[in-house]
Amino acid sequence: MNYEGFISYRYLTAQKDRFLSVISFVAMAGVAIGVMALIVVISVMAGFGQDLHDKIIGTTAHILIEKERGLKDYQDLQAQVRRVKGVIGVTPYIHGNVFLETDGQAMSLAVRGVQPQTEAQVTKVNEYWHGGKIESLPVDGVVIGSQLADFFGYSVGDELDLIAPASGIAGEGWRYKLKVSGIFTSGMYDFDMNLVLVHLTKAQEMFHYPANQVSGLGLRLDDVYAAPQVKDALYELLGYKYAVRTWIDTNRHFFEALKLEKFAMFVILTLIVLVASFNIVSTLIMTVTTKVKDIGILRSIGVPKNSIRRIFTLEGLAIGVIGTFWGLLGGLGICWVLKEFKFIKLPQDIYLIDRLPVHTSLNDVLLIVGSAILISFLATIYPAAKAANLEPVEALRYQ
Repeated sequence: MNYEGFISYRYLTAQKDRFLSVISFVAMAGVAIGVMALIVVISVMAGFGQDLHDKIIGTTAHILIEKERGLKDYQDLQAQVRRVKGVIGVTPYIHGNVFLETDGQAMSLAVRGVQPQTEAQVTKVNEYWHGGKIESLPVDGVVIGSQLADFFGYSVGDELDLIAPASGIAGEGWRYKLKVSGIFTSGMYDFDMNLVLVHLTKAQEMFHYPANQVSGLGLRLDDVYAAPQVKDALYELLGYKYAVRTWIDTNRHFFEALKLEKFAMFVILTLIVLVASFNIVSTLIMTVTTKVKDIGILRSIGVPKNSIRRIFTLEGLAIGVIGTFWGLLGGLGICWVLKEFKFIKLPQDIYLIDRLPVHTSLNDVLLIVGSAILISFLATIYPAAKAANLEPVEALRYQ
């Protein structure tokens, strides 16, 4: 340790002036609280984004290929799409809306007709299905969400009355009795409450599709973030008579909103560290004021201005670094507790997920730590310059 660092250490740890010690501690605590709040809040925001991202791409295909009035002879198109680089799974589907009638009540449901043999290649339905596999779905079976099952008291083996739209002119619709073959939990309230899965053949019957026609094809990619590039490749292969939508296109506004909220929270909470930096300024100014004699002696024996500046810069940086260190430990500790024990519950119908998610990113932590240290350094500039510009004669005149 050079003499500059040694003097900074002595000023920071001196026990004679309790008032300066208290101010230094308050400055450290302010930085620590700011860093801790930043890490926890940004980790929670990142957790929301990551959790919803995983659930969205787990319940839906990465890319959807559709056409007005459906895809006819979809088997040929399915074979073509499989050869596109990056595509690892393709499944046909039919989507539509029906009414569920039970005990005199009726509610609208979204229906997805799936091909049992290929659905698991594209979505994570088997991971969400309690004790079953989509491959075992019978033609007259239906898989419902856990929220819907809890709301109406359904269990496996019960029958559902579904009313599908009538073909042609308006009518009362067609009624279908389907047996509950399974219950799934995706963790997304909208899916678990409003989505039911039926066999593709049954969906064709319900929505009056011929055997060779479906609503569209769902694709799974080996890299979900390569969806835009695969989309371009599909347009080159198929032309623009098809509508190709990626999971990014479908949820763009949602994820952009989350990204903006995360940035806004970072800016707002950085103000806590900024406020704490004023404590560093006041601490250094008080130190300079009480150490005028010491500064005069150092200058009179030939210590250059730059060394005086570095002494007080190092002291201010030490306050910032120590506060940042404890804030980092506290923030990571709180994040670990929240992630491990998951004791904070959320209303699922509002936030789509039932537990407070936490995802601590190394990049976010480095950004927070770097910002806190930078702000601490900037806070030292004026007090350190003030100390360096003291003239020896003026400093010792009244000592």
